[in-house]
Amino acid sequence: MQVLYFAWVRQRVGTGAEEISPPPEVTDVGGLMRWLASRSPGHASAFADPRQIRAAVNQEFCGPDHPLRPGDEIAFFPPVTGG
Repeated sequence: MQVLYFAWVRQRVGTGAEEISPPPEVTDVGGLMRWLASRSPGHASAFADPRQIRAAVNQEFCGPDHPLRPGDEIAFFPPVTGG
């Protein structure tokens, strides 16, 4: 599973991308966020307030209950505002 991080999420995690193999109990985006938060202090900082993170699975915006499958690409980024 490929995970991409953008903007301040990337800065806190310390990398723009990583290849991960979460445990079998991680079945959706919300579960992945909780699992990622346990991986390092940077991940914990990035995912401290899940309401401040947006996600996309295979380049489609989704919510925390979106299911995950092996081989998915998940991107995390802050909310985007327009002007």
